[in-house]
Amino acid sequence: MRAAKPGCIEVAFNGSRGRIPLDAQFSVPAKGITAIVGQPGCGKKTVARCIAGFTRLPAGFCALDGEVWQDEARFRPPHLRPVAYVAQRPILFSQLSVRRNLLYAAAKSTPTKVDCNEVVELLGLASLLDRSASTLSGGERQRVAIGSALLSKPRLLVVEDLLAAQNREILQFLERLHENPTLPMIYLSHHTADIEHFADHLVMMEHGIVTAAGPLQALQSDPALPLASRRDAAVSLDAVVSGYDGRYGLIILRLKGARLLVPGTPLAPGTRRRLRIAACDVSVAREAPRASSILNIIPARINASIPFDAAEVTLVLALEIGGSAAQILARIPRRSFDGLGLSDGMDVFAEVARFLPVAAFDPSPRAVAAATRANEQQ
Repeated sequence: MRAAKPGCIEVAFNGSRGRIPLDAQFSVPAKGITAIVGQPGCGKKTVARCIAGFTRLPAGFCALDGEVWQDEARFRPPHLRPVAYVAQRPILFSQLSVRRNLLYAAAKSTPTKVDCNEVVELLGLASLLDRSASTLSGGERQRVAIGSALLSKPRLLVVEDLLAAQNREILQFLERLHENPTLPMIYLSHHTADIEHFADHLVMMEHGIVTAAGPLQALQSDPALPLASRRDAAVSLDAVVSGYDGRYGLIILRLKGARLLVPGTPLAPGTRRRLRIAACDVSVAREAPRASSILNIIPARINASIPFDAAEVTLVLALEIGGSAAQILARIPRRSFDGLGLSDGMDVFAEVARFLPVAAFDPSPRAVAAATRANEQQ
């Protein structure tokens, strides 16, 4: 009998549901946000329903943090699994207000560190509390459903992909959930461009099969996967605020292998910031430039080179020579690659012309003032 690993979400489902055979196996940490990504019909929703216990495949294994929910000898039904499942079109008590929907969910659970006020603030529900659930838009219903799910105190939250019209409205709140993790989440999506803002781990599916699983940044920069060879290839990195240059309006960030300067308003030291670095915004040099307008020039090593087309090459760059560090991508002309005599394993300098801080909300004036005072005292 298979043993379950503490600290992990473990999945292994094999069988057929409808026209698509399923062969889905992965293990991810039981914390943060895991996105299951694939085109419609790839099987990701079937996997999610198997995890929740709504769908049963005889050949299956499912465990959360060392607790087995399904194996060859047992099957725990949905009502005995501490999972909250938020569907694409969530069902609410339409005759009740938003406030009463939330209080109903809270009343059914035991007290924990998450309370109703925290959930209302987290998901921006204050202005909706007195409205009838029947008057909400699709995105508003999704937020209320997520709030109700959080208040039911599950050990795992599963959220289906959103309708296109609701996407922009809800994604910013998922980013906020990423910054305030209270429980592990599995999020289903068609698009990697959406989940790169908040996901910690990624599971890629195609035709019912898991083709890759691991940390988001590792899969984005893996030369063996299609993410690194896309036209819009980019890497998402989590950095930590270490200071602020008030003279030039620059946030000082640190991540594994690099120190970065990013234009922006003050943030409290220790604040985590996610950055999106596109391959097209990174170039390389054999020697450190003596003078350049680019602020972020980082010693790096070429880990791999991938032909993109007849004119361009994609480089996978490790940001710290001789150590385990973050990786980014650079898209450069093939002529430059040959002219500079570049090759795998070579030490270079990565010139990051631009990167986009990913944030759902700008800090409040009070937070800005506090961060400014903290930086002035350093």
